[in-house]
Parts: sequence; structure tokens; C-alpha cells
Amino acid sequence: MRRAFTLIELLVVIAIIAIIAAILFPVFGRAKEAAKKTTCLSNLSQIGKSIALYMVDSDDVYPYAVDASDKYAQQIWNHQPQWQAIIAAMPLMQDALQPYTKSKELFKCPSDIGTQVLDNHFPDAFPTNPSMYLQYGSSYLFRTEIAFRVLTGTSFELPAEINVMFDGAGHWHGNGSALNLTEPDVVGKLRGYRYNVVFGDFHAKNLSRRQLDNAWAVNL
Repeated sequence: MRRAFTLIELLVVIAIIAIIAAILFPVFGRAKEAAKKTTCLSNLSQIGKSIALYMVDSDDVYPYAVDASDKYAQQIWNHQPQWQAIIAAMPLMQDALQPYTKSKELFKCPSDIGTQVLDNHFPDAFPTNPSMYLQYGSSYLFRTEIAFRVLTGTSFELPAEINVMFDGAGHWHGNGSALNLTEPDVVGKLRGYRYNVVFGDFHAKNLSRRQLDNAWAVNL
């Protein structure tokens, strides 16, 4: 006579499966997020190479282009009206680089889940839904002063320390949720943010918020 499982035995098996799942699911989740970060970093690395190719064809001058925050949140340049006045006539970076990147997908970070405000210009609103890429064609922002000042590859004293392009928001790869207009603890939340960045020598790296701030502090 065949012996069937008892109810208690079935419950024990279910409990074991549940425990194993509870252990493995977070591991799978972390692995998935790590893969997204790696893909995003690879995208920025290839964009950096595309910028270098653009400069070869343009007398070593950086692309004369802007990012979506410049184009659609122009108030961030209220303190520089001479630059703000020319934004409307400048192309978006992804369009300027299209002959060199060939693929629009390079400007898509897999972790891009949109924004509510600009990390570097809090509390300027910049709602993007469901993602910055789907709304504006790029997940990345540009240190646009480089273009406004028509800088070249030899303009920088410390090219390996200057951020050129970077993730549009730090919560995509860091800890915590997106900043919002009524954020009670901006500084505390920013501490947990991380950004993929391509530098003036075109190497790409994942940075903490403090490291990105240090890059912003390097003079052009």
C-alpha cells in the first residue's frame, strides 16, 4: 500500500520552500539591480566614446548641445541669462551624438524610474513619468556649462575628475526614494544616492553623492 503525505509533512515542505524563497528572492533582486547598473555604466562609457568621436570631427570642441533639464526647466539658468537665451536654438545631446552612437537605446538607463525634482537644483520640479528616457529621450544629464563655454578636450586641467554626463537621478542606483517638492530631509536622502558618471577623459564610474559633488566642484 502506497503511503501518502500527511498534512503536517506537506506543511513542513511548504514552510521549507517559503524559507528558501525568502532567502533567494532578495539575492536575485540584488543581482538584477547590479546588472542594470552595469548596463547603465556601459551605456555612459559608450556615450563618452561617442563624444570623443564627435570632438575629432569638431576641432576638439565638446558637443554644442543641452540636456532635457536645460531645455524643459530653463529656470535653472536664470542666473546666467546670456546662456539661457541660446538654449532654444541648441540640440539635445542625444540628437547631436546620433551620427556617432547610432542607437537611441544607449541613452536609456535600465534603472530609470523617473524623477519628481532635479537632484542638483532642488526644489526645481522636473516630473518625468514613467521614466526620463521615455519622456525626453535620455536618462542622462550633461554638465552643460561645457557647451556654453565652447570648451575643448584640452581646456580641462583635471579631465579625469570633471563630470561630463551622469544619471538624471541618484535614487535609481542608490538607497531611498526620489526627492519630492516637500522633502523633509534632502541632505539625508542624498547621502544614500549613487550616480553613474562619465568624466572628461571619457572613463565611466559609479559614484556616491559626495564623490559627484566633488566632481562638480572641480573648475572647468
